[in-house]
Amino acid sequence: MDQPRYSQMVRTNRFELIYKKWKERKLTQAEAGERLEMSERTFRRYVVRYEEQGKQGVLDRRLGKPSPRRASREEVSSVVALYRDCYPNRNIRHFYEAYEETHGGVRGYSWVKRCLQDAGAVPRGRRRGPHRELRERRGQEGEMIHQDASTHRWVPQEVWDLVVTMDDATGRIYSAFFVAQEGTQSSMRGVRDVLESKGIFTSFYSDRGSHYWSTARVGERVDKENPTQFGRAMKELGIERIPGCSPEARGRSERMFKTLQGRLPAELCERGIVDMEEANKFLSVCFVEDLNRRFAVGAREEGSAFVPLLGVGLEDILCLKHPRVVGNDNCVRYKGMSLQVPPVKDRYHFVRAKVIVHEYGDGRMAVVHEGRRKLGVYDRGGNLVEQTKEIRKAAAG
Repeated sequence: MDQPRYSQMVRTNRFELIYKKWKERKLTQAEAGERLEMSERTFRRYVVRYEEQGKQGVLDRRLGKPSPRRASREEVSSVVALYRDCYPNRNIRHFYEAYEETHGGVRGYSWVKRCLQDAGAVPRGRRRGPHRELRERRGQEGEMIHQDASTHRWVPQEVWDLVVTMDDATGRIYSAFFVAQEGTQSSMRGVRDVLESKGIFTSFYSDRGSHYWSTARVGERVDKENPTQFGRAMKELGIERIPGCSPEARGRSERMFKTLQGRLPAELCERGIVDMEEANKFLSVCFVEDLNRRFAVGAREEGSAFVPLLGVGLEDILCLKHPRVVGNDNCVRYKGMSLQVPPVKDRYHFVRAKVIVHEYGDGRMAVVHEGRRKLGVYDRGGNLVEQTKEIRKAAAG
């Protein structure tokens, strides 16, 4: 006996038992209905049908009959063919959006998923892992920012890193771009996108990558007293840093990348995009905005934790800084180059002076004296391309 018929037999026997107690006045109609998990009015209907037809009166007459909403074989085949012919690179949820919005589909997500899985067009998902407690999102937008990168074959024949910076309270992506390999400069670029568009946030959450944190050995605790270049920049901005110690702790970012890996390669393929520059343009112009519209949520609390920049010079904070000593020829040695310090009006030379070399994300460099006086800006080859106003006056005099 199959499960539906067995369940119906159990319900019928239970009804007869309750009906007998009701006839013996041991139960009221309301109590009988409550025990059968139905209303008093429904119980009275069942009583009438049972007294007229016996057991046949309380059987589920739908059992064994096809549902009037059951899809035809042609409809199932057309959905499977649509997926295989037009959207073979999309995951089920991503395909369902096109099925519903572009092709006018009226079936539910579970029905479409079951059709594709039964036809072997998509694999069935793995069983879920152990139960974990959900960490509540932060209350306000700007309280915590996540940043992480995913190495993936986003386009055929190419493996890139996708750097994503998103808000914890809303799940909104503020910055997303491809790079050949993530590092300090790419992390600073993502943070700068947030700072310029929203303002200074309260805390920054990331994994324990070597460009985020210093660790004596792999897997050990981070050394907060020995900050990296990125950590130094966050300290200058007054942003708290929080290290994530496991993939489960970074679940919000991990789930976002799962969504991105399921959608982004398919959309890039459908548009014929294989170049990194074009892919980054597509991300900033179309994709991120649509993803935020679909998946971002509202913050639990009103207001924003973002603080306006108010003239903070980000270029000389979000950069690499390396101390140097000026040589006898008034040159600073940096990465095999000699950065010539130009003459100034109030000083004969800078021999043996301690300076800081700033390396910016676009490859330019600057020599800074006493932490605030920028002596010159240089191109990638170490050639002087920009002087401060006082240096230009001295050179002209």
